[in-house]
Amino acid sequence: MGGQVGLRTVGADPAMTSDPRFLFAIHLLTASGAALSLLAVMAIADGDWNTAFVWLGIALLIDGIDGPLARRHRVRERLPKWDGAALDFVIDYTAYVFAPAIIVAQALELPPVVGALTGIIIAVTGALYFADTRMKQPDNSFRGFPAVWNMVAFGLYAFLPPWQITVLVVIVLAVMTFLPVNFVHPVRVVKWRALTLAILVVWFATCAWLIGTDFQTSTFVKVLLAAASAYLISVAAVQQYLRTR
Repeated sequence: MGGQVGLRTVGADPAMTSDPRFLFAIHLLTASGAALSLLAVMAIADGDWNTAFVWLGIALLIDGIDGPLARRHRVRERLPKWDGAALDFVIDYTAYVFAPAIIVAQALELPPVVGALTGIIIAVTGALYFADTRMKQPDNSFRGFPAVWNMVAFGLYAFLPPWQITVLVVIVLAVMTFLPVNFVHPVRVVKWRALTLAILVVWFATCAWLIGTDFQTSTFVKVLLAAASAYLISVAAVQQYLRTR
């Protein structure tokens, strides 16, 4: 044995493993977002918006799981040949920006040219955001609108406002991509995290209900979706304002 301690080190968390197969499986979990994005785009090509949102919703859930798993098991230092952050950016762009840009361009009853230009705005500003080295704040919130166009596309599809309102919403959020206004990371921002996670559960539940009823549901459910969305969009900015006070 020669003093070897095997895969586990003395004093290490017993729930943590150094098995490279398990660690690589975490990267595979992240990479599965690419498959889900592809399935969403295939559903979009068929005009099956509900199914597209289901695949993007699963991708969003996985994105909330893989990061904590990777940090808990210290995948970055234990599997240094694979850059989890770079992988995460690739997957996030496809699931958060590219597929939703197609939905906004094609599913929201925009005039064809306007839809194409709106989708281009989302695709380009989203790409620039993922290259912004200032995106993460000390409290783990995001600086600027964090390109969560999947959530925006769902809300716009649920309400189908006049196309001028849709374009205005996209332009305002695209501009906010570059402004020093904070947006919450529901898992990593500690302040008000319990409330934020509860609101996120409400948001997911209303989305599931809307998809399950083919968006033919009561006004109350849509009001819940709007209220949850407003909280998630504004809570970090409110915290930022309170800190300055």
